[in-house]
Amino acid sequence: MVRYKVTLTKEERRVLEGIIGKGKHTSQEFRNACILLNSDEGEFGSKSTAESIAKILHIHIKTVERLKQRFVEEGFEFCLSRKDYPEVMNIKTDGDFEAHLIALSCSEAPEGYVRWSLRLLAEKMVELNYVDSISHETVRKVLKKTK
Repeated sequence: MVRYKVTLTKEERRVLEGIIGKGKHTSQEFRNACILLNSDEGEFGSKSTAESIAKILHIHIKTVERLKQRFVEEGFEFCLSRKDYPEVMNIKTDGDFEAHLIALSCSEAPEGYVRWSLRLLAEKMVELNYVDSISHETVRKVLKKTK
């Protein structure tokens, strides 16, 4: 297991102590400030173990280790704010697709079935070449949006 060493400068310690001491900050910023201050192995800090920090803050040890890793790999500024996760959305549906899906769902069910299921609708839309692939969950969301 890789151990990450947090070494804060005097200015970084001042910023973190400011977050803990005063001002309006989110609970995550406050927690991260506490973790970094207690993890400091530099000349200005007295290092605590990840286990003791986790126990005091009532968080998992992995949370402490991940923040220390983020500090080492990404830098001080990124540790205080929430990590941005890019939204990966491949939009497969448009108005034309939705119109065909609704028309298909209102049509007679295939032979051997009483009604259309979401999976049947998804398979039929692929079979009719309206899309390359589509999940039944996407079909559900489209149909729910139209009601």
